[in-house]
Amino acid sequence: MRRYCGISSKNYSAIAPVFLYAFDLIELNGDDLRRDPPEVRKATLRSMLAKAGLGLRFNEHIEGDGPTVFAHACRLGLEGIVSKRKGSSYRSGRSPDWLKMKNPGPSRSGPTEGRPVGPNIP
Repeated sequence: MRRYCGISSKNYSAIAPVFLYAFDLIELNGDDLRRDPPEVRKATLRSMLAKAGLGLRFNEHIEGDGPTVFAHACRLGLEGIVSKRKGSSYRSGRSPDWLKMKNPGPSRSGPTEGRPVGPNIP
């Protein structure tokens, strides 16, 4: 039996539960959903996860003022936020419709600190 910090793996999940937060759905039963807008994909995902087990959770989205949401995320010590344009389709790779803003806090590093990451962002 594996042990984590002196706790057997058998009892570990009762002390430190693990959750999977799902935020998007790009395929369902063999159907490609990437062309559907994110609000439709998220609504489908939300209804699916309502019937799911305890370890699966729906990652809510926040509509509103992006800079304010980003500032709050940074204060909470989160890695950052991803902003998606309403009505856009899913596309692999970088897109002007999806921007990732990274927290410039001391635990973060790299060339994109505190700036949007995208194909048209200098």
